[in-house]
Amino acid sequence: MPRLPAVPALRRCTDRWAVSPRALDVVAALSAFGLMVLDVPGLARADNPLTGVTATLVLAAGAATLVLRRRLPWVPYAVALGLMGWLHELTMIQFALYSIGRFRGRRAAIAATLLYIGLAYLLFLTPGWTARHGDALSDFLSLVVPIGVLAAGVGIAAYRQDLVRALEAERREAAARQAVQEERISVGRDVHDLVGRELTVLAVRAEVLAVRAGGGAHQKDFEELADTARRAHLMLNETVVRRADRDAATPGLEGLAALAGESERMGTPVELAVADGVEALSPIRQAAVHRVVRECLTNVAKHAPGLPATVEIALDGPDLRIEVRNPLPKTPPEPSPVSTGTGLLSMEERVTSMGGTLRAGREDGFYRVTALLPTSLPR
Repeated sequence: MPRLPAVPALRRCTDRWAVSPRALDVVAALSAFGLMVLDVPGLARADNPLTGVTATLVLAAGAATLVLRRRLPWVPYAVALGLMGWLHELTMIQFALYSIGRFRGRRAAIAATLLYIGLAYLLFLTPGWTARHGDALSDFLSLVVPIGVLAAGVGIAAYRQDLVRALEAERREAAARQAVQEERISVGRDVHDLVGRELTVLAVRAEVLAVRAGGGAHQKDFEELADTARRAHLMLNETVVRRADRDAATPGLEGLAALAGESERMGTPVELAVADGVEALSPIRQAAVHRVVRECLTNVAKHAPGLPATVEIALDGPDLRIEVRNPLPKTPPEPSPVSTGTGLLSMEERVTSMGGTLRAGREDGFYRVTALLPTSLPR
């Protein structure tokens, strides 16, 4: 006879499912059905072949499509349009438009909202459909338009917040990986310095002993020992340098286009300008450029959502100039962005540790971050 799972294990499984995306989708479907079922008595009395039971089943089937809202948000959207035209039901469309904005972004949500308003207007012109939604066009629009715009707007805002959180999580993960890599590089350099010195001393001592042997029986042995020590020192040097270079191969200038693409998906258009000759920078300086730009674009997404940003990377005499600017928002974003306030400090520490300077602040209606780094390039 199969044994039932232990109560603690069942509770853990229930807790994990309760916070899963699937559970949230089920809650959304149940919420939509709970609101729509309030209209069942009216639907049963309306001019349609539905009874109280069949109307409940139809609304339940329509609400059930919301469990697909993450992978296929257009399915509940199409069902919602069908319910609106057939049963004059506007509850489902709110959940559908929110889901499209939440999981497909701004463009899809705007297109879906416009299609919804256009179809609703055509239905308004249909005789008999407007009986429950006002006889005047202004009354009708005052009901239909706010429903779609508000639902889609809330979904877009949630989508943007998700992208901001994902970008911040990626930044923290990259910073943690970089810290580990820098520690490995530091250990490798210490090993190189300490062991390399001892190998150098060993090679020199072996050469001295070979000279002192003066053609004796052990002169050849001492010479071979000196050659072995020199080869070991060379191998150690090449191994440490290669490993340091590989660990330092974090995203550099080639990763700026991907950063710009991520920001544009968050609703922040980015104009990226990289001057010729910058690609000759060392990997360490390129990584510093990548991190400064990434932090700046994250701040733009949090504090000036939807506004464009300009990123310029150029050579300014012996220095590399990194400038990121964006227009100041007319009103503070709502809700207020979650920020630790350490982003600028972290950027400044990274830049100053490489002998550069960083300046940030409001200027002529823009927020501007300018970093100067010595290029160490030959002139």
